[in-house]
Amino acid sequence: MLCLCCRQTSAQNHRAAAMKHGEKATYDIYFKWGLIMSRAGDATFSYDKASAVNKASSQYRMLFKSTKFFDSFYKIRDTLSAYYNDSHELVYSQKNTDEGGYYSIDKLTFTYGKENTRIHSLRYTPSRVRIDTVLTVEGDVADLLGVVYYLRGLNRTKLQSGDTYPLTVAIGRDLVKIQFTYRNQAIIERDKVKYNTRYFIIDIYDEAFESTKTSAEVWIGDDDNFLPVKVRGKLKIGYAEIYYRESSGLSHPLKCRIEM
Repeated sequence: MLCLCCRQTSAQNHRAAAMKHGEKATYDIYFKWGLIMSRAGDATFSYDKASAVNKASSQYRMLFKSTKFFDSFYKIRDTLSAYYNDSHELVYSQKNTDEGGYYSIDKLTFTYGKENTRIHSLRYTPSRVRIDTVLTVEGDVADLLGVVYYLRGLNRTKLQSGDTYPLTVAIGRDLVKIQFTYRNQAIIERDKVKYNTRYFIIDIYDEAFESTKTSAEVWIGDDDNFLPVKVRGKLKIGYAEIYYRESSGLSHPLKCRIEM
């Protein structure tokens, strides 16, 4: 097993090769209750240059917008932005939450030391500050959006079944432990298109999920972009499923896509 330092350096190199500024990818998001599967919204991921934010050089952003059907009873317009330096270290992130009439802003500022990472977590609404605290964590750490960024830094050509990748995710005043486990290569199908993928299961130690073991699954396109194609999460109230729709500005051709 690689040491943490070697693993981080390897991830930085492969992430730099997999992603380039100008990339954009759009996904369809579904929620499933029992036998009912309903399209809940769209998520658009973009990767671009950044400046003037804690010496960041790159910005990874996700915009989520609920469908008109969901807007009628729970309107969502969320924005997540993660900022990285030239070494692909997460230095700052911000989540703007606009859900069902509730508004808040979460800010995370990361400071890296020799033994641990300190995270200043700030959350406030239009009326007051709700969280203002400092978290300390050892090992790899990310925000919610950084989980995708982290996965795309793995070297797919070196993956072996059973390989595990622990990660800590900072959310508000909490540090949520998760672990990715690589299983195998897999072919999945969506809208008469097949994709060659690498399949991971995710253990998430958080009460929002129905169970800790295999709380979620992710299928990542088996080409040099290493772009997520499908994600499935087991929630207490059902399932969430995310499907790749389209992309532009990728670093490499989408060779994982198999036309039928």
